[in-house]
Amino acid sequence: MKILITGCAGFIGFHLSNKLLAETNYKIYGIDNLNNYYSVQLKKKRLAVLKKNKYFKFSCFDLSDYKKTLKNFKYNKYDIVVHLAAQAGVGHSIKYPSNYVKDNLNAFFSILDTSRLIKVKHLLLASTSSVYGDNKNFPLSEDSDSNHPLSFYAATKKSNEVMAHSYSNIYKLPCTVLRFFTVYGPMGRPDMSLFKFVKSILTNKFLTLHNNGNHVRDFTYINDVVEFIQRILIKPSTKKIPFEIYNIASSKPKHLNFFIKTIENSINKKAKIKYTSLQKGDIYKTHGDISKILKKTSYHPSTKLVDGVKEFCKWFKETKLY
Repeated sequence: MKILITGCAGFIGFHLSNKLLAETNYKIYGIDNLNNYYSVQLKKKRLAVLKKNKYFKFSCFDLSDYKKTLKNFKYNKYDIVVHLAAQAGVGHSIKYPSNYVKDNLNAFFSILDTSRLIKVKHLLLASTSSVYGDNKNFPLSEDSDSNHPLSFYAATKKSNEVMAHSYSNIYKLPCTVLRFFTVYGPMGRPDMSLFKFVKSILTNKFLTLHNNGNHVRDFTYINDVVEFIQRILIKPSTKKIPFEIYNIASSKPKHLNFFIKTIENSINKKAKIKYTSLQKGDIYKTHGDISKILKKTSYHPSTKLVDGVKEFCKWFKETKLY
């Protein structure tokens, strides 16, 4: 079984690749362009871990290059593709929307069309809870309104979902959308809240809380995320249109103030906080209904926020990224 994981040097891509290499006999192929949106050094550290395994093969190029993508796919003939590569970040999409056209729309078309051409058995693609916009009908199910995203980042991810559905319908390409809810854990992204908060507290700097800290988030630990993905890898939809959407969440949302307290307790240090107004494109609350993925996988997220934050803080201090 040949499995391609795009964005393998990214946060979720690294952890998924590492888990599959450790627990399966699959041949894992990774593609990443190693862009400088955040620390290339951190991406290379993740990659160095994966390269120690002889069943891992890495290619570095930009997926928005259709010809290179097609050449790679035809040569390797993947059975399953997990597309996790993307330009992330709500705030970043406000300043640099064109990056999201190239990396989220053009790159995904390359993946989608080349998957069709080589007859991939299952294409899984990363989406986001941000597609639900300001929907307040909690918990949010896969059938909740997702047609009014508040940021251009979320709009590109929703576009990916719609593109995938069309290919499932026209070409019968089995596609599964994974809507991630605030994923956190060791080796996490420096642009995400946990990384920023821990770094600010340890360096005695003020951390900024948008919306005066009145956010609520469905924090989902990375180990639970990759367990969900592993369990559906070889379980594509068997419907007439082979397309599915799953929320990937803990379904146990926590207030941001509790999150901060948890960090303070983990590193035994108080935070200096600067409160600001709601950021453009940001969402007050996320809370995912995971009954659909539970039924599919029989797996219940097992990591408590207190334990997950403690693991992240331990990793952060050991790696001395501040």
